[in-house]
Amino acid sequence: MSDRASRGRPLGRRRLVIALVTIAAVAGAGVAVTALAAPEKPRDTAAGARGLPPDTAPVTRGDLGDSSRQDGTLGHLGERRINAGGPGGILTWLAPAGSVVERDERLYEVDGEPVLLMYGQAPMYRTLKAGDKGKDVRQVEENLAALGYTGFDVDEEYTEKTAAAVARWQKSHGLKRTGTVGPDRIAFAGSAVRVQEAGGGDADGTRVAVGDRVAPGAPVLTVTGSERVVSFKVPASEAASAKVGTRVTVTLPDGTRLPGRVSAAGKTASTGDDPQDRTPRIDITVSFDDPEKAKGVDRSPVTVDLVGEIRRDVLSVPVNALLALPGGGFGVQVVENGGTRDVKVELGMFAQGRVEVRGEGLREGMKVGVPSV
Repeated sequence: MSDRASRGRPLGRRRLVIALVTIAAVAGAGVAVTALAAPEKPRDTAAGARGLPPDTAPVTRGDLGDSSRQDGTLGHLGERRINAGGPGGILTWLAPAGSVVERDERLYEVDGEPVLLMYGQAPMYRTLKAGDKGKDVRQVEENLAALGYTGFDVDEEYTEKTAAAVARWQKSHGLKRTGTVGPDRIAFAGSAVRVQEAGGGDADGTRVAVGDRVAPGAPVLTVTGSERVVSFKVPASEAASAKVGTRVTVTLPDGTRLPGRVSAAGKTASTGDDPQDRTPRIDITVSFDDPEKAKGVDRSPVTVDLVGEIRRDVLSVPVNALLALPGGGFGVQVVENGGTRDVKVELGMFAQGRVEVRGEGLREGMKVGVPSV
């Protein structure tokens, strides 16, 4: 009597059990296993009489990875608005759309007077003068030092020496040498910015343009970071596949494939605007290894291949080769020398319709039983 007959459990029944157990076990980890309990085709009766499975598949050795593909959008990092500082006036110049503005370069002009970009996280909210203290003072001094001005300490105190350095900076731009500086001359951003739109929407949705009168606080530019990035959304249930640091390959509209990594992942899920799809999703940002090579029109569609975890040089079998063993655990039915034997296995990664397995005596090239296909 064959091993199969002695256990008294039909092969189809055993596969149904393992299908249900496997789906329950892996669903919580976000692994999709499909078609495990699909009805089997009629078996080869001659093979069945000999205790053989209806079909076989080889045990293979190689790399196994859980990857996925997402639709993304090419863009730039961190959209924000630059608002008019100072007393307001007539807008006489704007940095053009698509241009990159770096430290100490013009963002816009009001009444012919330039407002220049400096790097820093705190806003320029007051006019600084000798005796003032604060983080905004340090930011001004850090920028002056980066531009090569000396003779003052970089700290949070605006001294007469700081005022003298500011006066020299003002002279270099043809400005009146007051030694004081405020939001009518400086706007802060974390780094160089790229102008997304010349003009920014005001409260009623209209756009300002050269020749318009602007009031203090009115938006004059919409900018982003200068670095090219890709953004996309993933279902909250798949967040683990797009953790910060996950390697990706981005395919641009012209077919160019560029490597990168997930640089930011949202902490809060949202459902979006589509009434037909209320799946909670999180925002993902991808940075390129070499952003200069990421060419293309803003908001162009791209595809993102998430590499995920890779298991190197492992044995694997088709998922539907797994059996539920009577004593517990999982196994595969090895077919050799005209007969079969069950080999208990330990399971590893599920990916690409296969599962990593480890078992005593299991080796590459062996045949294992599977349902007929």
